[in-house]
Amino acid sequence: MPAYRFPQPPASDITPQQVYLSRRSFIGGAAAAGMGLTLGAGEAFASPLTGTQSAYTVNEPLTPLKAVTTYNNFYEFGVNKGDPAENSGKFKPTPWTVKVDGMVGKPKEFALEDLLKMQLEDRTYRMRCVEGWSMVIPWIGLPLSAILDQVEPLGSAKYVSFETVVRPEEMPGQSGFFQPLAWPYVEGLRLDEARHPLTILALGLYGETLPNQNGAPVRLVVPWKYGFKGIKSIVKISLVEKQPETTWKNSNAREYGFYSNVNPAVDHPRWSQATEQRIGEGGLFGTKRVPTLPFNGYADQVASLYSGMDLRANY
Repeated sequence: MPAYRFPQPPASDITPQQVYLSRRSFIGGAAAAGMGLTLGAGEAFASPLTGTQSAYTVNEPLTPLKAVTTYNNFYEFGVNKGDPAENSGKFKPTPWTVKVDGMVGKPKEFALEDLLKMQLEDRTYRMRCVEGWSMVIPWIGLPLSAILDQVEPLGSAKYVSFETVVRPEEMPGQSGFFQPLAWPYVEGLRLDEARHPLTILALGLYGETLPNQNGAPVRLVVPWKYGFKGIKSIVKISLVEKQPETTWKNSNAREYGFYSNVNPAVDHPRWSQATEQRIGEGGLFGTKRVPTLPFNGYADQVASLYSGMDLRANY
């Protein structure tokens, strides 16, 4: 695990890990005072819990920690689901800074310690994750809007772009003759999507610091979108006027659009998206499939962001 640690709350406030793993109810704020939560590469996410369950809460069993940390998409460490856990041991998540620039009044660099201190209140997020397979994960993190407020976006800023670190000496997927993607990995959101309360920068999961294979030390979580929008190991965030480049759209625009909202009514060119495989039920990598929900179950919270848009054309 990385060297950094969350501030330690009183023992009476800590929910034992075995409670997570037995999939009992998770009460927000119990895992780490002033923190939030995050996930792995091929996933989508859920909502904040602050003491009591809120309108954003996903009332579903948690995915076992072992599945969350061993079944990941993180191409910087390899293209197979088990590669990130196997190949990320040499990655160094500290020290770390995230530069925020572009069309802002006050560009700034945030050290990891700054992000840890920016927790506005005790926050945990129980997230549903979808990309053909699905998980429910308790993330630790802070709303992305808290970062954006500090840099004061200009009126001309319409989008937010993200960039991951490039360290081929520590990330074997970025080295060698075969390169599955162009580096650095880049992603983007519309500014209103980025400012939505459900969009977080995740710093941990299951009450612990974020493992390397899950995107340490800071990653994006956007619960109503497919998991490839959850860029990991972020080093730069920029406010821009025009729609930014995204890695998977650049790699295969026919299959991966900019918006990437979960829409079970639109099939992927190579498979149906009407159902998803629920990982960790019926064994570590069980075969249970459940109906995929529009906007990953967050339609009440986010559908208004896309009022009037053709979500088949803007996929």
